[in-house]
Amino acid sequence: ELGWISKVHVNRPAVERHAEQIKKWRTVKGNWQAAWLLKAVTCIDLTTLSGDDTSSNVHRLCFKAKHPIREDLLKALDMHDKGITVGAVCVYPARVTDAVNALKAAGCNIPVASVAAGFPSGQTPLEIKLAEIKLAVEYGAREIDIVISRSLVLSGQWEGLYEEIRQCREACGEAHMKTILATGELGSLANVYRASMIAMMAGSDFIKTSTGKEVENATFPVGVVMMRAIKEYYWQTGNKVGFKPAGGIRTAEEAITWLMLVKEELGVEWLTPELFRLGASSLLEDIEKQIFYHVTGCYALQHDLATA
Repeated sequence: ELGWISKVHVNRPAVERHAEQIKKWRTVKGNWQAAWLLKAVTCIDLTTLSGDDTSSNVHRLCFKAKHPIREDLLKALDMHDKGITVGAVCVYPARVTDAVNALKAAGCNIPVASVAAGFPSGQTPLEIKLAEIKLAVEYGAREIDIVISRSLVLSGQWEGLYEEIRQCREACGEAHMKTILATGELGSLANVYRASMIAMMAGSDFIKTSTGKEVENATFPVGVVMMRAIKEYYWQTGNKVGFKPAGGIRTAEEAITWLMLVKEELGVEWLTPELFRLGASSLLEDIEKQIFYHVTGCYALQHDLATA
């Protein structure tokens, strides 16, 4: 439905003013903060996307995914029997088998997500993108994070973008597909809105801000625009599409602010791992430190907490 996006206008100053107000929101304290942080943990895609990834560090990541917060800290909060784990483990296609085997050995059902489709640049022929997606699914990935070709957005080739994403959706089969827009490279907030709409029309289960490799990653103005697109798409079709901010989210305070923004813009029903994820590699460490301080009243030393 190109009519939905032909006359898109985004009031950038208003969006940026709203984003500045978001940054000034007063954070929650005490038990309320601990509750929000545990909710954030369940929505994290615990990620390692480094060139030096090995089976051993993927195994360590998977163990941390199953035990994101120390057991004694959860007992102190009376949350030890609630089955708190992260939302997914995200790795490159070559490491999917390692992650699947590690999680199976740990006896948990956390899904493995894999980046694909020419991640992170998207500068790969479509045939190769589709083959990479199919391989990742064959290896056992239950979620696929694809990345769009930014050139199609920048040159206004909306039908071409739709067709590329549609074919990627088809290649994913039963796996959930998260579409990375790489918003820092789309040129304008209006393009972010248009790309969000096209990605949802083409069958994306989630739309995601960034690869984490761009100069500008997840920002609140971009988050507001993408969530407004999700809301309009839901009003028009009745279909709920998930949202995933990723890249540069490192502190517990930022995580809570993103959760609050989702609650404000989309509603409580979006605050589940099925409709909201946080892409992060170092965020969990800071969240666990904050929970440690909440429970003990002391700051955690380096040896107090296991790293992912």
